[in-house]
Amino acid sequence: MRRKIYTVNSLYSVFCEALGRRREDANKAPRVDPALFVSDTLPADRRFMATVGNGYLGTRVYDKVMHVNGVYNGEAGECHRADVPSPAGAELNVAGAGAEDTSFTLNTRTGTFSCVIQSGKFRVAQRIFAHRTHVHLLALMVEAERLGNYTEPVVITINSTFTPHSQDIEFVSGPDFMGAKYIHGQTLTPEVKGGRKLSVHLLWTPLPGFLRLEPGEHSRSWAFLTAVAETEEGARRAYTQGLSLAQAGTLYPSHMEAWAWLWGQSRLEVTGSQHLSQALFGGLYYLMSSLPQAHTPDFLFTGLSPGGLPNGGRGQDYHGHVFWDQEIWMFPIVVMFRPDLAVKLLQYRVQTLGPARDIARQQGYQGAKYPWESAGTGTEVSDADIYGKREIHINGDISFAFRQYFYLTQDLEFFRNCGGWEVVVSIAEFWSSRVTWNPEEGCYDIKGVMPPDEYQPNINNSVYTSVVAKYSLQFAVELGTRLSKPVRPEWEEIAEKLKVSFDPERQYHPEYDGYTPGTDVKQADAVLLGFPLMYPMNPEVRRNDLEIYEGATDPDGPAMTWSMFAIGWLELKATARAGQLLEKCYKNIQEPFKVWSESADGSGAVNFLTGTGGFLQFPLFGCTGIRVRKDCLYFDPVLLDNISELRITGISYLGNKLDFELTKELFTVVLTAAPGPQVNLLEAVLCGSGESFTLYKGTPSPHCPLLPGSSVAQWLEHSLCQGETLGKFPYSTQSLIIIPPKPQTIINWSFSTHDCLWDIAVRNWLPRSPTNIQSIHFTVCSVKRFGTSS
Repeated sequence: MRRKIYTVNSLYSVFCEALGRRREDANKAPRVDPALFVSDTLPADRRFMATVGNGYLGTRVYDKVMHVNGVYNGEAGECHRADVPSPAGAELNVAGAGAEDTSFTLNTRTGTFSCVIQSGKFRVAQRIFAHRTHVHLLALMVEAERLGNYTEPVVITINSTFTPHSQDIEFVSGPDFMGAKYIHGQTLTPEVKGGRKLSVHLLWTPLPGFLRLEPGEHSRSWAFLTAVAETEEGARRAYTQGLSLAQAGTLYPSHMEAWAWLWGQSRLEVTGSQHLSQALFGGLYYLMSSLPQAHTPDFLFTGLSPGGLPNGGRGQDYHGHVFWDQEIWMFPIVVMFRPDLAVKLLQYRVQTLGPARDIARQQGYQGAKYPWESAGTGTEVSDADIYGKREIHINGDISFAFRQYFYLTQDLEFFRNCGGWEVVVSIAEFWSSRVTWNPEEGCYDIKGVMPPDEYQPNINNSVYTSVVAKYSLQFAVELGTRLSKPVRPEWEEIAEKLKVSFDPERQYHPEYDGYTPGTDVKQADAVLLGFPLMYPMNPEVRRNDLEIYEGATDPDGPAMTWSMFAIGWLELKATARAGQLLEKCYKNIQEPFKVWSESADGSGAVNFLTGTGGFLQFPLFGCTGIRVRKDCLYFDPVLLDNISELRITGISYLGNKLDFELTKELFTVVLTAAPGPQVNLLEAVLCGSGESFTLYKGTPSPHCPLLPGSSVAQWLEHSLCQGETLGKFPYSTQSLIIIPPKPQTIINWSFSTHDCLWDIAVRNWLPRSPTNIQSIHFTVCSVKRFGTSS
């Protein structure tokens, strides 16, 4: 994909747009950009300030500290992200301007927070951003310009609470470097007793008490840089690069360009609901700003924590630790859009496999038992033993994420040579040693666990835990076969005979042995069997699970819960019920910068990426009906009543990139990139008839739609130009075809949904005549309503 090139004029236009100064047709109402969060005031609770980050460093805007990837202080349960002083947390005042002249904007399109102070005499703009590509840089930039005939000095006061000290790092001063101040130090206490203390080196441009736009100057700008790294050399290199970019006028443009490219790769957009549209932009922004670049050779990414990089300091929720949240709530979004970033999350589990094996051995089990909470080293850092010993479903969650990645990418190299297989097989070994045989029921039990419903600290046969354990064993056998690796023969038997609780009379899945319907449940648990686990069940059972647990689930529980219920109701085409549950999620979005809180009342963790991830799964997996299966990507689209259009940019499948557009009338698939000719060829199948039609490349000619009653063979007499939309396909024809593309070409597929519900699958396909096919082949299938077929 081309990167956009910014000229000076275009950059000024982008910056003006970021500050809400867009030019609009005088006869039209101003368009509200859902990606811009603008406010005249800052939140009273500073926990809900906007954040900026890039996967290596992150901070709340106007905070005096930032956090750095992998830098923790404190041993075991005392471990937390180390506070690093942030010179960029300064606020501005301008003589002669009041609060009414000030506005604040989080521009999620550019990953930038702005403050604009504008009167009739002058305009002062402040920007704060963590550079997207030069990840060791945090920047504060100020621009001032005169308006009208004002000739007096413009005096800007800088209010900073910065001090070169930390409660977690013992800093000492070093020599100045290129006009920058320099401190360096080590964390006070290593994560593991006797372990290594972590080093931090910080260079920053000194902040004066005020800035002046002198008489005779029309405009002026200033850049204040902060560079942080693990070594002095790294900090100096980053600061030198930043200074060079600032002097060339490309520091901010290069950051904007990187964010423009990122949004070009991954977007979720809706028409019909401004509230939902803003929530999607905000959610994706906060998630993406916590992820690193795909290629970051100078540091190891240490995972996604519930509060992201900006949070997790001493006394802050979850301390920056990594939980199951990463694999179940955040990973599904990342892997569908950016497998190259998702693998970073898997690599974190690979690099911490050693400590997981140690934990299993210490507790008397085989294989690897991952900690409930982990940080930089991969050891258990939970502050209560009960979670680490009993909330063991995290091992199945990790294996499930590895399976999803494999099904979406078929990346055998990662599993064969980069540690993926070792994680999968070690988790299977753990489960096989953790189960016990129940001769009375003729099944294997998993006893003494805590399920996702943490109101139950010690139960037997958690249905969620059993299913992820079952999947872990099955995936190890499947992957071992693909890699020609030996696997234990008993794994298949254990998986087959592992107890998955089911009540045949009430036709639902009890959460655990002895569960009574109506017993309080903390959060989504058994309902996760339907999605994301896709455990086989008929619509009646799915409905019963939703009904029983919706009424039992704590209404004040964690934010991600209700989106899972909403997805479940969309599966059953109960759109009104799904919409009601989705509305509950909005209560966790705190204004004005759309920061998620763990609880609806604002308590708990903030910038709660777990809730964000769960919410984003609703449009991505709920409205499209996307399901990642072993041999296909399955679709069953449906829209809420208040959404007229859903657009999804950048779904990745087997090296291909797909865009989706869903309206009340059409479901359109656009192939925007393919890995190359004769690689990972696809076919589209409307499930039911199983008919398959290959489209061979022909001479381009005008578009000829398939009309009711005509056959695919007749229609294929007409060739289509690449990039041409195939148009509306009537329900009665039950047919669909997409043209083979070349890499970087755009192929569209559309068909009519009307009042019918379509099930679509995209499968890996090997052609009979590969030399005649460019790279993609979509074919025809049947149409069905939920529970019926026609």
